[in-house]
Amino acid sequence: MLKKIPLHWQILTGMAAGVLIGFAADRLGAQQFVRHWIKPFGTIFINLLKMIAVPLILASLIKGTSDMKDIGRLSRMGGRTLVLYLLTTAVAVALGLVIVNVVKPGAGVTPATRETLLRAYAGEAGQRISTAQAEQEKGPLQPLVDIIPDNVFAATTDNRRMLQVIFFALLVGVGLMLVAEDKAKPVKDFFDGLNEVILRLVDLIMLAAPVGVMALLAALMTESPSADILVSLVWYALCVLAGLAVLVLLFYPLLVQTFTGKSYGFFVRGILPAQLVAFSTSSSAATLPVTMERVQEHLGVHEEVASFVLPVGATVNMDGTALYQGVAAVFIAQVLGLNLDLGDQLSILLTATLASIGAAAVPGAGLVILVIVLGAAGIPQEGLALIFAIDRPLDMCRTVANVTSDACVSMLVAHNLGLLGEPHERRLDDFYPKHTASVSETPE
Repeated sequence: MLKKIPLHWQILTGMAAGVLIGFAADRLGAQQFVRHWIKPFGTIFINLLKMIAVPLILASLIKGTSDMKDIGRLSRMGGRTLVLYLLTTAVAVALGLVIVNVVKPGAGVTPATRETLLRAYAGEAGQRISTAQAEQEKGPLQPLVDIIPDNVFAATTDNRRMLQVIFFALLVGVGLMLVAEDKAKPVKDFFDGLNEVILRLVDLIMLAAPVGVMALLAALMTESPSADILVSLVWYALCVLAGLAVLVLLFYPLLVQTFTGKSYGFFVRGILPAQLVAFSTSSSAATLPVTMERVQEHLGVHEEVASFVLPVGATVNMDGTALYQGVAAVFIAQVLGLNLDLGDQLSILLTATLASIGAAAVPGAGLVILVIVLGAAGIPQEGLALIFAIDRPLDMCRTVANVTSDACVSMLVAHNLGLLGEPHERRLDDFYPKHTASVSETPE
């Protein structure tokens, strides 16, 4: 029966069940039950996705790069990808700044609420500030140094070092281009086979998606801060959500429709399951296997493009995070009574655009980058405590924008290179009936 229900409806049903279970548990005082008996299933689901993220990047990126057989083509694809990622990120920050300056959500926060938030989250804000300051002290070229792994095996054990894995995979792919075909073939065949296996594992893991997102949403409902604090931040949250909605529901689909000719509905239906997983996990890295499967099989992007654009995007393209940083910086300034001139806001635009490129594809990384943005605009960094209470729900929403942007850019790059085709969905049982038939026909 479940086979006949589209995946996005299964996930939406799981999300609704999670919200109801979490709400009921919160009312009945059963938070510990959810924490110990339900939340672990969500953690298992995220861990399964993270488990295959690195093998997927290695296999797909090495395969995709080596299949090009032309370093110039790789260079053209990389150039287009980075330019588009920077442009969409800049648009996202600018949109956030326009909304927050028009609505002025910081004007609605009372001094009493401000002091309550600053006291309640001072410790967490201090930790993020210390982390950001440690990063800034490393020097301006440290991000470039961090791309090069000193031990590739160590890099594969930490999802926060995904860019190092990407760099290594690109080098191996280029190396395969430069050696004789008979020498490269065994290595290419291995990664081709590994890539197929990983894609099938994604299909298997997605069978557990409804249960996984149910557990994650139930846990979130029981761990949310008090309603009083949430109400005081509602206008700030609405500004972020409005900006993200414009990006996800208008900007990206219309960009795809304008430049590729694919319809609005085609894009939205194709990427929806990945968006739902992104919302539940708050992690672009954990969602990457699902994003790659949807983009290749349901949006028609050639594997050569998807295997390069999407892993890079999961690491450097954070449109939702950049928009949130712009809104948050101005909101904090408004609450603290600071006036930001045009130069300050342009500084926020530039810093948020560039800093989001280095944001790790894991939950909460945006807060660390926000410290840098606040410093660039001359806003007291302790003001970070003002937005902690509502950061996790917004983190879920901005991850949706990050993933949608990755899919959008992959379609634009594929169309530009003539590698955007029709969807070609592959199911788990594509080859299974043939196998069972051959077994059943074997003489006893």
